[in-house]
Amino acid sequence: QVQLVESGGGLVQAGGSLRLSCTASGRMLSIRTMGWYRQAPGRQRELVATVTSGDNTNYADSVKGRFTISRDNAKNTVYLQMNSLKPEDTAVYYCNAAILGWGPLTAYWGQGTQVTVSS
Repeated sequence: QVQLVESGGGLVQAGGSLRLSCTASGRMLSIRTMGWYRQAPGRQRELVATVTSGDNTNYADSVKGRFTISRDNAKNTVYLQMNSLKPEDTAVYYCNAAILGWGPLTAYWGQGTQVTVSS
């Protein structure tokens, strides 16, 4: 069984920084695209950033220039460095990974980590 475990959320003042981590574990042949999504209260889950196995990245317009996604394939880990945080970045952040195991390519989600930015 594949699991994604996130860490690094917390409370930070506006203008501050946080770094999120997400590690995949379990029976896996390969990890394709990894990414971060977020969901604020009363809103739909939205894409924050993704990174492919070839290190191609994609960002939501709202975070471009402030957030950086990266991955360490040797550690099956994806990171999200968040700088210049704003109160509107407050949300539960979820890790996502497309993983090929002994079955078809499957999307997995982490349990979520809370990020709160105070003004």
